[in-house]
Amino acid sequence: MSNGLYLYGIFPAPGPQGLALEGLDKQPVFNQAIDGFVFLYSEAQQERYLASRKNLLGHERVLEQAMQAGYQTLLPLQFGLIIQDWDTVAQQLTIPHGERMKQLFDRLDGQREVSIKLFWTQDVELQMLLNENQDLKAKRDSLEGKTLSMDEVVLIGQAIERAMESRKQAIINAFRETLNALATEVVENDTLTESMIYNAAYLIPWDAELEFSRHVEALDRDFDGRLKIRYNNLTAPYNFARLERLGQ
Repeated sequence: MSNGLYLYGIFPAPGPQGLALEGLDKQPVFNQAIDGFVFLYSEAQQERYLASRKNLLGHERVLEQAMQAGYQTLLPLQFGLIIQDWDTVAQQLTIPHGERMKQLFDRLDGQREVSIKLFWTQDVELQMLLNENQDLKAKRDSLEGKTLSMDEVVLIGQAIERAMESRKQAIINAFRETLNALATEVVENDTLTESMIYNAAYLIPWDAELEFSRHVEALDRDFDGRLKIRYNNLTAPYNFARLERLGQ
């Protein structure tokens, strides 16, 4: 019994041509045209795919290879989507949401998504803060070897917390002020770990990536090794073409 068809993404017709792409479970990737849209798919070998690193990267690789081959405008589908027949796709997606999908293609034409994730080492930043603020350092040091009231402990802790938050916001604002002006659209996402202080995606003109990356490098130099910057310069535009927003 067939496990169905695994879907990767949607392209404007005629879609990717002549590409030998390998999908999940090393299956060949094919095109299917429906109502002026072209879906990339492969034969599903499992009823359900676990969101393992290997599978997630395999899904991403199909879309990135198509983009690198010149098929730059696409609507990426979320990982794990398996269908049993194309009629369902037509009835649930291309027929009711076709106009909105075309609008998304128009918006994404000539654009690419890049992303920034900023990480800091909190202990190092705290020590830098205290070195730069001797009054705060003296208050923090007063916690050691003395009997303080709970109110005093809380007040000192709050002062340090506010100062660290201000320090973090100054970093974030520097990136916003430099990079947001280069982007057509910006989406700020939740931070994923305690050490991650900023997580943003940018929609930029396809040929503006070199300039954008130079600004990222300049910001890295400005902060002189204080930050770990994870910059992704090629990714499917998940933040700007989310299919769950269609029809809203």
